[in-house]
Amino acid sequence: MLAKVLSCSVVGLEGTAVEVEVDIYSNALPSITLVGLPDAAVKESSERVRAALVNSGLLYPRGRLTVNLAPADLRKVGPVYDLPIAVSLLAASGQAPLDRLEKSLFIGELSLDGTLRHIDGVLPMAHMAQQQGIETVYLPEVDAPEAALIQGIDVIPVPSMSTLVSHLRDFDPIPVFEHKESLDEVEDAPYSVDFADIKGQVYTQIDSALHAPF
Repeated sequence: MLAKVLSCSVVGLEGTAVEVEVDIYSNALPSITLVGLPDAAVKESSERVRAALVNSGLLYPRGRLTVNLAPADLRKVGPVYDLPIAVSLLAASGQAPLDRLEKSLFIGELSLDGTLRHIDGVLPMAHMAQQQGIETVYLPEVDAPEAALIQGIDVIPVPSMSTLVSHLRDFDPIPVFEHKESLDEVEDAPYSVDFADIKGQVYTQIDSALHAPF
Protein backbone atom coordinates (compact mmCIF):
# COMPACT_ATOMS: atom_id res chain seq x y z
CA MET A 1 0.00 0.00 0.00
CA LEU A 2 1.18 3.54 -0.77
CA ALA A 3 0.99 6.50 1.61
CA LYS A 4 2.15 10.11 1.26
CA VAL A 5 2.94 12.63 4.01
CA LEU A 6 4.09 16.22 3.62
CA SER A 7 7.23 17.38 5.41
CA CYS A 8 9.69 20.24 4.97
CA SER A 9 13.36 21.06 4.44
CA VAL A 10 15.13 24.34 5.15
CA VAL A 11 17.19 25.67 2.25
CA GLY A 12 19.06 28.79 3.31
CA LEU A 13 16.46 30.73 5.28
CA GLU A 14 13.37 29.38 3.55
CA GLY A 15 11.31 26.24 3.97
CA THR A 16 10.83 23.90 1.01
CA ALA A 17 8.11 21.25 0.86
CA VAL A 18 9.24 17.63 0.86
CA GLU A 19 6.84 14.79 0.12
CA VAL A 20 7.53 11.55 1.98
CA GLU A 21 6.22 8.55 0.06
CA VAL A 22 6.15 5.03 1.51
CA ASP A 23 5.33 1.85 -0.37
CA ILE A 24 4.96 -1.52 1.35
CA TYR A 25 5.33 -4.75 -0.62
CA SER A 26 4.29 -7.49 1.77
CA ASN A 27 5.27 -10.48 -0.41
CA ALA A 28 8.99 -9.88 -0.05
CA LEU A 29 11.79 -10.28 2.46
CA PRO A 30 11.87 -7.56 5.17
CA SER A 31 14.00 -4.59 4.10
CA ILE A 32 13.86 -0.80 3.91
CA THR A 33 15.29 1.46 1.22
CA LEU A 34 15.52 5.26 1.50
CA VAL A 35 15.87 7.23 -1.74
CA GLY A 36 15.81 10.92 -2.57
CA LEU A 37 19.33 12.17 -1.72
CA PRO A 38 19.24 11.47 2.05
CA ASP A 39 22.30 12.31 4.15
CA ALA A 40 23.68 10.04 6.88
CA ALA A 41 21.26 11.35 9.53
CA VAL A 42 18.28 10.64 7.29
CA LYS A 43 19.53 7.14 6.44
CA GLU A 44 19.81 6.40 10.17
CA SER A 45 16.16 7.37 10.65
CA SER A 46 15.07 3.89 9.60
CA GLU A 47 16.47 2.42 12.82
CA ARG A 48 15.09 5.23 14.98
CA VAL A 49 11.65 4.86 13.40
CA ARG A 50 11.67 1.08 13.85
CA ALA A 51 12.53 1.30 17.56
CA ALA A 52 10.15 4.21 18.17
CA LEU A 53 7.15 2.37 16.67
CA VAL A 54 7.85 -0.90 18.49
CA ASN A 55 8.46 0.81 21.85
CA SER A 56 5.25 2.80 21.40
CA GLY A 57 3.19 -0.38 21.13
CA LEU A 58 2.71 0.00 17.37
CA LEU A 59 3.42 -2.52 14.61
CA TYR A 60 6.42 -2.07 12.37
CA PRO A 61 5.31 -3.16 8.88
CA ARG A 62 6.78 -6.37 7.46
CA GLY A 63 7.92 -6.72 3.89
CA ARG A 64 9.94 -4.58 1.50
CA LEU A 65 9.61 -0.91 2.47
CA THR A 66 10.54 1.83 0.02
CA VAL A 67 10.74 5.41 1.31
CA ASN A 68 11.05 8.20 -1.25
CA LEU A 69 11.80 11.81 -0.30
CA ALA A 70 10.71 14.08 -3.14
CA PRO A 71 11.90 16.12 -4.93
CA ALA A 72 14.75 13.72 -5.59
CA ASP A 73 17.21 16.46 -6.62
CA LEU A 74 17.03 18.24 -3.23
CA ARG A 75 19.48 16.94 -0.64
CA LYS A 76 17.71 15.95 2.59
CA VAL A 77 19.62 16.78 5.78
CA GLY A 78 18.97 16.06 9.45
CA PRO A 79 16.55 13.99 11.52
CA VAL A 80 13.49 16.14 10.80
CA TYR A 81 12.05 13.37 8.58
CA ASP A 82 11.73 10.80 11.40
CA LEU A 83 8.15 11.75 12.20
CA PRO A 84 6.81 11.92 8.61
CA ILE A 85 8.47 8.59 7.77
CA ALA A 86 6.92 6.97 10.84
CA VAL A 87 3.48 8.42 10.06
CA SER A 88 3.75 7.28 6.44
CA LEU A 89 4.56 3.74 7.55
CA LEU A 90 1.58 3.74 9.91
CA ALA A 91 -0.73 5.05 7.19
CA ALA A 92 0.55 2.58 4.59
CA SER A 93 0.02 -0.30 7.03
CA GLY A 94 -3.48 0.83 8.00
CA GLN A 95 -2.60 1.96 11.51
CA ALA A 96 -3.36 5.64 10.82
CA PRO A 97 -6.20 7.12 8.72
CA LEU A 98 -5.03 8.59 5.43
CA ASP A 99 -7.73 11.28 5.38
CA ARG A 100 -6.35 12.85 8.58
CA LEU A 101 -3.01 13.45 6.87
CA GLU A 102 -4.34 15.79 4.19
CA LYS A 103 -3.31 19.47 4.36
CA SER A 104 -0.98 18.62 7.24
CA LEU A 105 2.77 19.00 7.76
CA PHE A 106 4.80 16.58 9.88
CA ILE A 107 8.28 17.41 11.22
CA GLY A 108 10.24 16.00 14.13
CA GLU A 109 13.04 13.78 15.39
CA LEU A 110 12.16 10.56 17.21
CA SER A 111 13.76 9.06 20.28
CA LEU A 112 13.97 5.29 20.55
CA ASP A 113 11.13 5.31 23.09
CA GLY A 114 8.80 7.15 20.70
CA THR A 115 9.05 10.64 22.20
CA LEU A 116 9.83 13.62 19.98
CA ARG A 117 12.98 15.73 20.23
CA HIS A 118 13.66 19.37 19.36
CA ILE A 119 14.49 20.24 15.74
CA ASP A 120 16.00 23.33 14.12
CA GLY A 121 14.38 25.58 11.54
CA VAL A 122 10.80 25.41 12.84
CA LEU A 123 9.91 29.02 12.02
CA PRO A 124 10.66 28.91 8.25
CA MET A 125 8.93 25.52 8.06
CA ALA A 126 5.79 26.91 9.67
CA HIS A 127 5.93 29.94 7.37
CA MET A 128 6.15 27.65 4.34
CA ALA A 129 3.08 25.78 5.60
CA GLN A 130 1.14 29.02 5.87
CA GLN A 131 2.19 30.15 2.39
CA GLN A 132 1.11 26.86 0.81
CA GLY A 133 -2.28 26.71 2.51
CA ILE A 134 -1.43 23.87 4.89
CA GLU A 135 -3.89 23.88 7.76
CA THR A 136 -2.12 21.83 10.46
CA VAL A 137 1.49 21.39 11.56
CA TYR A 138 2.47 18.42 13.74
CA LEU A 139 5.80 18.85 15.50
CA PRO A 140 7.62 18.23 18.81
CA GLU A 141 5.92 19.68 21.87
CA VAL A 142 8.98 21.77 22.75
CA ASP A 143 8.92 23.52 19.34
CA ALA A 144 5.23 24.47 19.39
CA PRO A 145 5.70 28.02 20.81
CA GLU A 146 8.04 28.93 17.94
CA ALA A 147 5.75 27.55 15.22
CA ALA A 148 2.71 29.25 16.76
CA LEU A 149 4.25 32.65 16.01
CA ILE A 150 3.03 32.11 12.44
CA GLN A 151 -0.64 33.02 12.14
CA GLY A 152 -3.21 31.05 10.15
CA ILE A 153 -2.12 27.49 10.96
CA ASP A 154 -3.06 25.01 13.70
CA VAL A 155 0.00 23.87 15.64
CA ILE A 156 -0.33 20.42 17.24
CA PRO A 157 2.33 19.79 19.94
CA VAL A 158 3.16 16.08 19.79
CA PRO A 159 4.83 14.54 22.87
CA SER A 160 5.09 10.97 21.54
CA MET A 161 4.12 8.60 18.73
CA SER A 162 1.48 6.80 20.79
CA THR A 163 -0.16 10.14 21.63
CA LEU A 164 -0.13 11.15 17.96
CA VAL A 165 -1.79 7.92 16.84
CA SER A 166 -4.50 8.34 19.47
CA HIS A 167 -5.05 11.86 18.15
CA LEU A 168 -5.25 10.78 14.51
CA ARG A 169 -7.74 8.06 15.43
CA ASP A 170 -9.86 10.56 17.41
CA PHE A 171 -9.40 8.57 20.62
CA ASP A 172 -7.67 11.35 22.57
CA PRO A 173 -7.31 14.58 20.54
CA ILE A 174 -4.33 16.85 21.24
CA PRO A 175 -5.41 20.48 21.79
CA VAL A 176 -4.13 23.10 19.36
CA PHE A 177 -1.27 25.05 20.91
CA GLU A 178 -2.06 28.63 21.91
CA HIS A 179 0.21 31.19 23.51
CA LYS A 180 -0.92 32.03 27.05
CA GLU A 181 0.05 35.66 26.51
CA SER A 182 -0.84 37.82 23.56
CA LEU A 183 1.91 39.52 21.56
CA ASP A 184 0.81 42.91 22.97
CA GLU A 185 1.26 41.62 26.53
CA VAL A 186 4.70 40.29 25.69
CA GLU A 187 5.78 43.61 24.15
CA ASP A 188 4.57 45.55 27.20
CA ALA A 189 6.14 43.17 29.71
CA PRO A 190 8.82 44.69 32.01
CA TYR A 191 12.39 43.50 31.54
CA SER A 192 15.16 43.26 34.11
CA VAL A 193 17.78 44.55 31.68
CA ASP A 194 17.88 47.34 29.12
CA PHE A 195 20.16 48.20 26.22
CA ALA A 196 20.78 51.56 27.90
CA ASP A 197 22.65 49.68 30.63
CA ILE A 198 25.26 48.44 28.15
CA LYS A 199 28.53 50.38 28.09
CA GLY A 200 28.71 52.61 25.03
CA GLN A 201 24.97 53.11 24.56
CA VAL A 202 25.01 56.67 25.98
CA TYR A 203 27.54 57.75 23.36
CA THR A 204 25.46 56.11 20.64
CA GLN A 205 22.35 57.99 21.73
CA ILE A 206 24.19 61.33 21.80
CA ASP A 207 25.81 60.64 18.44
CA SER A 208 22.41 59.82 16.95
CA ALA A 209 20.98 63.06 18.30
CA LEU A 210 23.84 65.08 16.74
CA HIS A 211 23.16 63.58 13.34
CA ALA A 212 19.38 63.84 13.55
CA PRO A 213 17.77 66.16 10.95
CA PHE A 214 16.35 69.44 12.25
